[in-house]
Amino acid sequence: MVDFDLKDEHNMLRDMIRDFAEKEVGPVANELDEKEEFSLDLVRKMADINLFGLTVSEEYGGAGMDYLSYIIAVEEISRIDGSTAATVAAANSLGIGPIYYFGNEEQKKTWLPGLCKGEILGAFGLTEPNAGSDAGGTQTTAINDGDDWIINGSKIFITNGSASITGFAIAQAVTGTKTVGKKAYTCFIVPTGTRGFTTKTMHGKMMWRSSNTAELYFEDCRVMGANILGNQGDGFKQMLSTLDRGRLAIAAMGLGGAQGAYELALKYANQRVQFGQQISKFQANAFKLADMATEIDAARWMLYRACWLCDNNRPFKKEAAMAKLYCSEVMGRVVNNAVQIHGGYGLMREYKVERFYRDHKLLEIGEGTSEIQRLVISREIGC
Repeated sequence: MVDFDLKDEHNMLRDMIRDFAEKEVGPVANELDEKEEFSLDLVRKMADINLFGLTVSEEYGGAGMDYLSYIIAVEEISRIDGSTAATVAAANSLGIGPIYYFGNEEQKKTWLPGLCKGEILGAFGLTEPNAGSDAGGTQTTAINDGDDWIINGSKIFITNGSASITGFAIAQAVTGTKTVGKKAYTCFIVPTGTRGFTTKTMHGKMMWRSSNTAELYFEDCRVMGANILGNQGDGFKQMLSTLDRGRLAIAAMGLGGAQGAYELALKYANQRVQFGQQISKFQANAFKLADMATEIDAARWMLYRACWLCDNNRPFKKEAAMAKLYCSEVMGRVVNNAVQIHGGYGLMREYKVERFYRDHKLLEIGEGTSEIQRLVISREIGC
């Protein structure tokens, strides 16, 4: 028997997060976007309702919920604002996730309680100026020096990388070779304030303007061997696993953003009158809205199924890539039609749909481009 009903706790969580997003995020989203301002106030408010560490067990300060709960939370925040959703998604998937899934007991006890309380944020340093889709092209290096490691290199486009409450960055670095011609990668936890580790906030973004995005620099940055995440040489495997889960969150951002843009378009179409009637009555617009609703519904169940696989410890790599690919591209089609329905007003910043239009594009690029998702899927199906 296939049950498509969500559990009561999922529906209750959705209602709570939706109410929070509409009351706390919605009124300030446009202003924060305009000012390109990261909001610590929103971080604190989100921490108060346990939006950080949703899937972390209670022994480490988390809420102990399933992954679907986390995805629903990201979806509902994204329905109102992509920047705020990016803060939540990166904090959980990229900041908390690697520590929780790969850290040793000491690392978990050191970092997870503060992360789950929203007292600090963690960043995941993977992308480099010359290593984007080709993550194996990492040029950052870590050289062993007695009990320590010396890191040199840089990272770019790192979410939550330079916020005032960022507590550390996890940096992937080349630490030698595993076999002939094959690099060994290791991830290091580099606390903020470590000598030789500096950050620079990136400005002038088209999208996620109130999300914190940074460049990270490591210049003879010395960390202890105890700062290795998990085992030496496991960095690439840890990165791939982190991206699999992170893609579910990006898919949730696409789904939530599509839902938000669709609702804006439907509301506008039912209010706007041309040629003596609401523009929603014109078949051209009605069909656009029908297509939006259909694709959003399909995207939701594709994503939720991937989350079900994850929660039940089933393989979900292919399904995560499919969900990320489909949900992000669905949002692209939805926001394009939503702006079209708004006409000239859809191009004005005072109308929220303009922000949704800008925010969607990164979803087709971040945590693996649409092209990389198709590559992952094609390999999984045996091409």
